[in-house]
Parts: sequence; C-alpha cells; structure tokens
Amino acid sequence: MLIGALLRVPAQAIHRRLVAELNAAGFEELRLPHIAVMQFPGPDGVRPGTLAERAGISKQAMNQLLGSLEGCGYIVRAHAPDTPSARVVRLTTRGHAAYAKILDILRDIEREWSAELGHRRFTQLKELLGAVWESPLIR
Repeated sequence: MLIGALLRVPAQAIHRRLVAELNAAGFEELRLPHIAVMQFPGPDGVRPGTLAERAGISKQAMNQLLGSLEGCGYIVRAHAPDTPSARVVRLTTRGHAAYAKILDILRDIEREWSAELGHRRFTQLKELLGAVWESPLIR
C-alpha cells in the first residue's frame, strides 16, 4: 500500500469516531467537515485564512464552515488584536467544551492503538510521524 492511503484511512477513521462520539456527548450539530476547523492545534485566535490553509480548503469553504459553527454557538469571529481590519476565530464556552472532548477522545484512541500495537511500536509510530511533521517533507 502507498503511504497516502496508509495515512489517510486511519485519519478518516479517527475523524468519523470524533464526530460520532461528539454527537453522543451532546454536540449533535458537529459534522465531519467541521473537523477541518476543530483539528489540532485548534482554531482559537487563528485567522480564517490560516485555518483554510491548514485544512487544505479554500477560504470560501472555510468561511462556510465557520458560519455554520458560529450559527451553532461554537465560535465567534472577532477583530484581530494586532490588525483591527482582520478577523480571528474565538471559541465560545461551547466550543471550548467540544475541543476538550475532542482531546479526551483522541487520548482514548491513543490508548487503544497503543494496546493494539504494543507500547513500543506505538511510540515508534508517533516518533516517526513526529519526525515527518517536523521535516520539510510536508511543507
């Protein structure tokens, strides 16, 4: 199998689980596309254009997602402190609660994967992916 599928399929499974567990925890409005906004390191204090770049989607698509999340009470868009003409995303109390739940779910997934792969192999997997994260390979 090629590396793209080996990375994509587990990521998609994680995203589906995040949405299912968020919905079950009372965050019923969240859908799979919203993960593009709520993914690590989170949207709080970030400009919409930066979020779009992180997610690999257009600014227009990101603004639609932000509008949806704003309508559901997860975020607000505010003036950037350094450039009043620019906007940044701010998590609301509900948004912070959803993001905290995401982190809890991800910790559960890590524990499960570590149990499945064994602690040593899971640690190696994370170290290798961290090395790729820090390398110019993904820039």
